[in-house]
Amino acid sequence: MRPLAGVLALVACAWAVQATDKPAADETGVMVYGKPDGDVPGWAINTIAPAGWTADCCQYARAIGVNLVIYRGDWTGEPDRVMVLNVWPRKLPTLQAEWDADRKKYLERDPAAKVEPFPIKANPQSGVSCSGGLYHGSDHVDDVVVFCDPGKTTGIRLSWSMTLSTPGGDRDQVLALFRKVVEQSFYMKYKDSRDNHGSAKGGARH
Repeated sequence: MRPLAGVLALVACAWAVQATDKPAADETGVMVYGKPDGDVPGWAINTIAPAGWTADCCQYARAIGVNLVIYRGDWTGEPDRVMVLNVWPRKLPTLQAEWDADRKKYLERDPAAKVEPFPIKANPQSGVSCSGGLYHGSDHVDDVVVFCDPGKTTGIRLSWSMTLSTPGGDRDQVLALFRKVVEQSFYMKYKDSRDNHGSAKGGARH
């Protein structure tokens, strides 16, 4: 992934298949979680992997320093059309501040780039608020980035990102799938159980 299309995760993770927000028959429910780390409570993010896509947190994602990757076909190591989840301890005060910092860095690297909104439908049940944008690079490589906030008490923020570096007739379809993955994402508080298998509990928006 382009370094500016999201922030490297600072919290440990693992993942498990789990039925989340009623995935379709050809989709897979995915849960990625991080155990408590200092002042950051344990957390879990649930979403779906589209049909024909693979979710990974413990091999390829870890190798590139992110929490989760969702990719189609075989893993190539190339960023094109790979959905990436990053989770990090919240520091900036608002989602707008996250956006301002990301846009500033991106435009410093590529002053001729264009930025447009990437609308995300609000889901009050998810416990997560999100704001997205689409960068059009002067090198004809695009990056879609969505920053999300699951609430102050969670101690975290997260981003979804994806690079589109090659042309193709599937562009609109892939962006629609990316949007669905983001909109299906929801937060749960993660707690270790006594048998060390852990558990995740949902709740109202923080």
